[in-house]
Amino acid sequence: MRLTVVGCSGSVPGPASASSCYLLEADDAAGRTWRVVLDMGAGAMGALQRYCDPRDLDAVLLSHLHPDHCADLAHLDTYLKYHPEGPFDPVPVYGPFGTAGRIAQMAGADEVTDKLPCTVWQASGETRIGPLTVTVEAVHHPVPAYAMRIEGPSEHRARASAILTYTGDTDECDGLDVAAAGADVLLSEASFLTSENAPPGIHLTGLAAGQVAERAQVGRLILTHIPPWADCPSIEAEAARGFAGDIALAHPGMRVEA
Repeated sequence: MRLTVVGCSGSVPGPASASSCYLLEADDAAGRTWRVVLDMGAGAMGALQRYCDPRDLDAVLLSHLHPDHCADLAHLDTYLKYHPEGPFDPVPVYGPFGTAGRIAQMAGADEVTDKLPCTVWQASGETRIGPLTVTVEAVHHPVPAYAMRIEGPSEHRARASAILTYTGDTDECDGLDVAAAGADVLLSEASFLTSENAPPGIHLTGLAAGQVAERAQVGRLILTHIPPWADCPSIEAEAARGFAGDIALAHPGMRVEA
């Protein structure tokens, strides 16, 4: 699996990055490359086109329905409907209950679009998308939200498969620990510093992200969803207090192989 950070700004798009969006690619046994995106937040549609043609997407996987994670689905809908080389095949969207209505609302439409057919996540249930197996776990956030545990072919010869876990937005909770356990890569939000007295039940601090990674014994921790006003080095330093392994800060264009 190959992960490209399309956008990683937390809560709002920033001057250097779109909001949450991550392109995940994996090749099946026949050599076909499958492409899915994890979230499509504000500003992501434009940035995504640097890395792939949106028409080539096989699915969009949504952690939850806040605009910094799903707003640009309205633009993907427009792209698929009106690009002059169309019509194009629909791109399936997987997300919480209410996803179809949310897309229609953002697009200013009376009806759900046929270009983005929606499937509702079932916690702890498996979804197959080409060579990828996706399991979601309900996590702690003010709206229904899910962490994603994705298993697919490894880029490393020493192992046949790898696991990527994406936290979405969450505070510490049992579902997050289940999703993260033993992951090769943990792509974790880290929106606050402990000293900021972060409100409970919304986001992880840098320290909490590190502690989740340590409990789960992950191979690598990638910190993301950091707001543009936050102190990134301090959040990374906090995470290092909780996790003794490899830590990196996400940035647009960053490429991670699992």
